[in-house]
Amino acid sequence: MVRRLLVCCLVVGCASLQKTTRPKELAASPGRTGPFATLENALHERLSDTRSGFKLLDTNEDALRWRLALIDSSRHSLDLMTFLWWGDESGELILKRIIDAADRGVKVRLIVDDMTTIDDGKRLRLRDVSNAAIDAHPNIELRVFNPWANREAGGRAIEFLGDFTRLNQRMHNKALIADNRAAIVGGRNLGNEYFGLSEGFNFRDVDVLTVGPASREVSGVFDRYWNSQWVVPQKGLEAGGTLVTYEQERQALEAKLKAATTLTRFPLAEQDWSAEVAALEKTLHVGTARAVTDTPEEDSLTHHMPNTIRKLFAEANREILVANAYVIPDEVVFNRTAEEVKRGVRFAMLTNSLASTDAAGVHAHYTEWRPRLVMGGVELYEFRHDAKLRSSVADTPPVSSGFVGLHAKVIVVDRKRLLIGSMNLDPRSWAHNTEMGLVIECEALGQELGAAIDRDLSPENAWRIAVDPQGQVSWTAGDEVRREAPARGESQRAEEILHLLLPADLY
Repeated sequence: MVRRLLVCCLVVGCASLQKTTRPKELAASPGRTGPFATLENALHERLSDTRSGFKLLDTNEDALRWRLALIDSSRHSLDLMTFLWWGDESGELILKRIIDAADRGVKVRLIVDDMTTIDDGKRLRLRDVSNAAIDAHPNIELRVFNPWANREAGGRAIEFLGDFTRLNQRMHNKALIADNRAAIVGGRNLGNEYFGLSEGFNFRDVDVLTVGPASREVSGVFDRYWNSQWVVPQKGLEAGGTLVTYEQERQALEAKLKAATTLTRFPLAEQDWSAEVAALEKTLHVGTARAVTDTPEEDSLTHHMPNTIRKLFAEANREILVANAYVIPDEVVFNRTAEEVKRGVRFAMLTNSLASTDAAGVHAHYTEWRPRLVMGGVELYEFRHDAKLRSSVADTPPVSSGFVGLHAKVIVVDRKRLLIGSMNLDPRSWAHNTEMGLVIECEALGQELGAAIDRDLSPENAWRIAVDPQGQVSWTAGDEVRREAPARGESQRAEEILHLLLPADLY
């Protein structure tokens, strides 16, 4: 049996992406009609060929609401790329609204990472609608990033062992673009915990909605992936679906959504968002932005995001604020951070505590850096699992979750320059995943996000980390001081110790 397993590993170890020749496809020109076309035209005096409008999506409820607004308001094209897409209430509500858009003639392009398929590779973790059925819709085309050759669940595990280097490289990008006029970019995947609808726990996360030229920048990133050899059409992976199976599965999807008890704030049917979109004319912050991304080359991935972050750090004159869920610095990042602190720049960083993390492996290897960061001059904070902001920012009524964790990936420099995107500060993001984000120059938005981070750093939401001369770590929040890492239970502490036995870049 062992010999047969080794033979299988050797065979699949030779697998690689199949090179295909297909016509290059680019995003449609900005739609001439629709709420976001009307908004961009109304903003013409404030915007320009380089200036865009921005809205911070700070709460989970707003994040889902504005995604639905973009989908429902699209009239011509809709592009979406994501890492995770869960088959829960929010994931399937988004899918339903996308199908509704396709029914009214919107051309939809979807890119999903193949890590998000289950049920023998046939579903987008959407229990009621299969990949093939979605792709059967005449106005929807689905492509999959870096797919497994073996679509069976068991075969995938063997293939992963034999082709680890390739299959360990995943697409972590998240973007939604409507009519090439408006886009949402940030850290949220598609699932209940990212939109405040999970009763177990919810994330505190950050996105930005942009209108104008920056949305075309995001479209350029989408096109780069859509046309790369790393992204494979669904039709080339499995037998195609039919409109009959599509309609059957769609009915099952709608029946499930009607029975959902957590979606009371979100109508199931598509809505007219014209008034809400028009109101953005007076509230959007205006500035410039450029989309940054890692590049999918023919046979490799080129990682540009680490240099983007290093450059941002180097440009700081007064302050760097970082909120990032998963932090395992390398020596280059640590030395760069130390340089900024030495020349008088305040460097404040928020990451997860053991109690708030959903990734004990990452946290285990972060703990090795914790004393070095503090002794190097970093103001280090760890998010509280019982943070006060849970009820106002993370949870979406009627849900009240068990705890809250940090999932944001943002940097604010001097409260006027920002990076909002998908990039974690760990080896997986540095060297394995593809990542993307928007580098934004906008003081008003920088002030708003800076104030939100200030709130997140307050004692009711975070622990301030201190290290005494003997190297003893303590956690302080107001008058409360702890000498042991806050945790949700002893099993968490044991899990963290076990993960220390594995290499950091595995996470």
